[in-house]
Amino acid sequence: MARSDRRRSEKTKSTDIEFPGVMGVLQRNMRWLFIAGIFVLIASIGFPLLTSVLDLGENAPPEPAATESPTATTQETVTSGSEIQRRFDTEPDFALTEGAKYSAVITMEGGDQFEIELLSEDSPGHVNNFVFLSRNKFFDGLTFHRVIAEFVAQGGDPTGTGMGGPGYFLKEEFNGIYLDSEGLVAMAKSPRGVSGSQFFITLGPTPWLTGDFTVFGKISNGMDTVKAITVREPGQGQPAADVIKSIDIIEQ
Repeated sequence: MARSDRRRSEKTKSTDIEFPGVMGVLQRNMRWLFIAGIFVLIASIGFPLLTSVLDLGENAPPEPAATESPTATTQETVTSGSEIQRRFDTEPDFALTEGAKYSAVITMEGGDQFEIELLSEDSPGHVNNFVFLSRNKFFDGLTFHRVIAEFVAQGGDPTGTGMGGPGYFLKEEFNGIYLDSEGLVAMAKSPRGVSGSQFFITLGPTPWLTGDFTVFGKISNGMDTVKAITVREPGQGQPAADVIKSIDIIEQ
């Protein structure tokens, strides 16, 4: 091919069109923008899924601070007539009797009962809180809203959704009790803190929860009743939740 013919051939080859300005920047970085978009999409889907799986207790957005509910300052009953107080400004002041032993008898709506030995020496703060709420009938009429066979039965939420509480969170407590058997009682928690009222009972060994959740009681009688609590999750299309009729505190 002659030199002049080669020059004409090179001039007729197609060349890439490059846009000016911002369009040009986007054009030159299209590959990296595409890769970054994929990472953002994965993160947006994966992170909420991960946190929803790991959360055991309250997982709703922070609620407004209660402005009209009384401060839980004593172990005296604060119910008014038949109305039960279920909102407080702070966790109760410590009011357990030194040297006394405490237990709780839970009566279900159908009449079945089970008893919890409260471990006031190992978890005095959690026991003090549970005694306060029980004596003030806080749990009366509430349900075991989340029950997973061979895992846990969880109750104590005024809303029955797994997102409610008494208006405060508890200070963390730690002890050496392993969650390695059925019938252990501990407070639920979420990224916001230890729930003020939601508690769970293990329906089998859950050793992986040790260190994250603090045991404050254990079933001393009626584990068969606990195991018979209806398996369910909060939400529509689920069986009716079993209802707590009352909790009586025994002090010795």
